[in-house]
Amino acid sequence: MLFNSWQFGVFLPIVFGLYWSVPQRFRWLLILIASYWFYMSWNVKYIVLILFTTVISYFAAIFLERYRDSRPVKKFILTFTLVSCLGVLFVFKYFNFFSENFINFMNLFGLKLHPMTLKLILPVGISFYTFQTLAYVIDVYRSEVKAEKHFGIYAAFISFFPQLVAGPIERTSNLLPQIKAAHEFNYEQATYGTKLMTWGFFKKLCVADVVAVYSDRVFNDVYSYRGFALVLAAFFFTVQIYCDFSGYSDIARGCAKLFGIELMENFKSPYFSASIREFWSRWHISLSTWFRDYVYIPLGGNRCGKLRHNANLMITFIVSGLWHGANWTFVVWGAVHGLAQVIENAFVPKRYEPHGFSRTVRVIGTFTFCMFAWVFFRTQNFSEAVYAFSNICNGIGTVIAYLHDGFSNIGMSKLNLFSLCFPLCVLSVFDYFSLKNDVITDVSKVTNSVARYAFYFGLLTLIIFFRSVSNTEFVYFQF
Repeated sequence: MLFNSWQFGVFLPIVFGLYWSVPQRFRWLLILIASYWFYMSWNVKYIVLILFTTVISYFAAIFLERYRDSRPVKKFILTFTLVSCLGVLFVFKYFNFFSENFINFMNLFGLKLHPMTLKLILPVGISFYTFQTLAYVIDVYRSEVKAEKHFGIYAAFISFFPQLVAGPIERTSNLLPQIKAAHEFNYEQATYGTKLMTWGFFKKLCVADVVAVYSDRVFNDVYSYRGFALVLAAFFFTVQIYCDFSGYSDIARGCAKLFGIELMENFKSPYFSASIREFWSRWHISLSTWFRDYVYIPLGGNRCGKLRHNANLMITFIVSGLWHGANWTFVVWGAVHGLAQVIENAFVPKRYEPHGFSRTVRVIGTFTFCMFAWVFFRTQNFSEAVYAFSNICNGIGTVIAYLHDGFSNIGMSKLNLFSLCFPLCVLSVFDYFSLKNDVITDVSKVTNSVARYAFYFGLLTLIIFFRSVSNTEFVYFQF
């Protein structure tokens, strides 16, 4: 069930009305039923997978507490849980990738093996709920949280529908107590949530889906394009993936607020970052902090020698890249970002804070780096990425023709360009002021009601208009 679908437009009001109508002691059950219904709308069969992961992790946490004084038993339970949960993820997401690469590797030595691949559809959101489950079990293993004894409440925590299929990847200490807590309807929280959802729909429908037309056109047939068209495709995909994914997170957070639940902020104006280190403190925060706490720090973090520290960074980012997909392009994308952080650590002091013109230059540089790194993320294979980079400057000797041909080749007219400029400007202004302020709260406090409601009406008009020509899935559903 897509957030940007009429089915969700019917589903959400019904669940919202029932949630605030039933007694508190039954609300966890309503959330659980609604979440499983939400997930089964994609594929009924795959509800078995999330149920399997939930059952394994639930009993693992119970036994971890029961045998908390026996380190060998605890290690066995943790290992069993990791193998079980990650095993499901491996089979559905990585088996074919590793099988094909193993066969290709053996072929180098003259050993001809028959291909072994599985024809399985990747369950939507499997990487997200698997990581949320693992975080819970590891936290119980570390005695940082207590095991939840009520299976239904725990299942509702794992499957909470606003963030089930594309995050944020919530931590136990934040979400689980809220699932259990008694909530009183808060009008301000609910209206804020509605406004946040509206902003998320604006980013998805009025920006991401519009620029996706041009980025998809090029990257789906990359060998047919060269020169500035490739630059435009990289730029549009940079905008698309941000607005698509952060738009989903905004809708998820806003939706959760309708039920009195606060989810963590997943994006904080990442394209205004002045370094790659800062970018990763603002981009997909729930995932970057997950890898920090459960991969980077256990490896030793920065509490070791410089060489080991750099290795820890590279391993963390390579694994992060692989998390996004079973393809070498994702691995390279992660490695590129890891290498950038290694270089930054070597030449830029951690406490260095650029200001004024210096910061502007660094923001532009960071954005440009991220934009071209996204090429690895978007292309289907390494050959396409190499082609894109080797042909990106084709025809640049004649700048005017280079620019004109780029827009012309991707099918963007002057009218298309000007119509896109407005939502991009709105997005940029919003993100810039979001660096220091809560823009939604600030807009809500505007005393001139005419101006305030004109802004709301304008956003809704754009959303309704673009909704009529757009109904695409969110990019991160594939992860």
